[in-house]
Amino acid sequence: MIDLNTATAAELDGVELLRGHGFEIVRYREERGLFTSLRQLDEVPGLAQKTDGVEAHLYVESANAT
Repeated sequence: MIDLNTATAAELDGVELLRGHGFEIVRYREERGLFTSLRQLDEVPGLAQKTDGVEAHLYVESANAT
């Protein structure tokens, strides 16, 4: 499992559903802030409606986690 908020572009590209989109995901995160849910991946250019099943590979660490 990979944390969407700390993953590198290479790590994200290693997830088959996201292959080729790692750079865009990291850029989106840097420009707009940390993800609060996996559903926000649909807002990344090129990923709308293409992320079904990604929850088997990714998670979003809660901001309140210690």
